[in-house]
Amino acid sequence: MARTKDPAVRTALIERAAHMLRAREPITTRSLVTGAGVSTMAVYTHFGGMDGLWRALRQEGFVRLGATFGRLRTTDDPVHDLAALVAAYADNALEHPDLYRVMFDDSVELEDLRAADATLEYLVQAALRGRTAGRVRADVVPLDLATRSWAVGHGIGSLVANGPLPPAALDHVPPMLAGVVAEAGDDPERARRSVDSAWVGRGR
Repeated sequence: MARTKDPAVRTALIERAAHMLRAREPITTRSLVTGAGVSTMAVYTHFGGMDGLWRALRQEGFVRLGATFGRLRTTDDPVHDLAALVAAYADNALEHPDLYRVMFDDSVELEDLRAADATLEYLVQAALRGRTAGRVRADVVPLDLATRSWAVGHGIGSLVANGPLPPAALDHVPPMLAGVVAEAGDDPERARRSVDSAWVGRGR
């Protein structure tokens, strides 16, 4: 007889796995359910086993990032909006450092590849709007600009979230990102103002 899946239990197990990662605790089926009020069968019911749990954990990182992006307000300044996405990305890395680390562990498959693509698409659309608005050159491929922008946030974000740099190092992102946008055709001063306006408004 198939066991009923409880979304609350699934979420609780994902949260516990993330906590154990943060605490550097070894994660096994038994250690995962200890103190969770469920049996080891819950891991198989909800994830099919530990491999499924790792896939779900990686997926959760992109789901939360996508939800964060989805809450951002679109403005009439596409460069501001692109920078706001990069800022939200960096803040998400600091808020969920363990999920962030697992998100980019490609030794673990995603449950749904579209989750990762969907997060990148937010940046692609902002870059496309930048081209349409004449902020970047007509020959700039939106995916390329989105990828470069993502790389700026990811590079510094990784060093802060799970590496040796303090949170203040994220303030290196605005000039780097403004440089990326200016290289794509925007006026350097205008690019910096747009990026700074997004960065100043980011959550800390």
